[in-house]
Amino acid sequence: MLKKLFQFSSNGHGSVEAESEGVGAANGASPIAPGDEWRQPLKGPDFGPPRTDPPGAVQKSTGFEQIYQSAAVKPPRAAYSILQVAEMTNSPHLAGMAPEVRRCALLMALEAARMDPDQLLQDAMLRQRALNDYEQAEELRLKDFEGATDRENNLLQAEVERLTSQYMARIQANVDEVAAAQDRFRAWQKRKQQELQHISAAAAICVPKGAEAGSSSTSYTAVLARCGVEQAAAGAR
Repeated sequence: MLKKLFQFSSNGHGSVEAESEGVGAANGASPIAPGDEWRQPLKGPDFGPPRTDPPGAVQKSTGFEQIYQSAAVKPPRAAYSILQVAEMTNSPHLAGMAPEVRRCALLMALEAARMDPDQLLQDAMLRQRALNDYEQAEELRLKDFEGATDRENNLLQAEVERLTSQYMARIQANVDEVAAAQDRFRAWQKRKQQELQHISAAAAICVPKGAEAGSSSTSYTAVLARCGVEQAAAGAR
């Protein structure tokens, strides 16, 4: 059974590699429109230097073996590591055994392999320290990333409010222009009615006396039609 317990990989856990994904953003600009100053294109905010990428523990799955090998103090190179002892505890050959019996079997296997328990404990301590150091470094990077993202979000929110205010001003200016155009058209219509009245009054003078004495309405309309002012006569009536 001791021989079977040591039939496992000598390099412990394998590393898990994954490709990191980058996120890019492109800012567009509105086309330049001729006319007044308020019709000029809107400019986006200056976000300063680009944000740093998310921490490695966030954007990709970092293998533990990679963390161990990149630690400041690396675990010692030995024939067996604490990771292999952890695999031995999960061996199917020890399944169903009482905890104390399993412990004795592992100690017997380590003794047969001439492994020093203190060396394994040192290996365990160094690996735990490497994981903790990596966690602290990634936590600091995550806080920096969160802070930079919050600052960018605040700038975006301010830009949204600025653009909203500027576009609302454009909308109001458009509404005012339409209202002014409508007022000018109604004023022209009033002047048109006055012009028609002047034309009608002048045309009435030109109506022959015989027509005026007879059917004035029919004769008047006929005269105005011959003069090419039929529409003016209709407006006068």
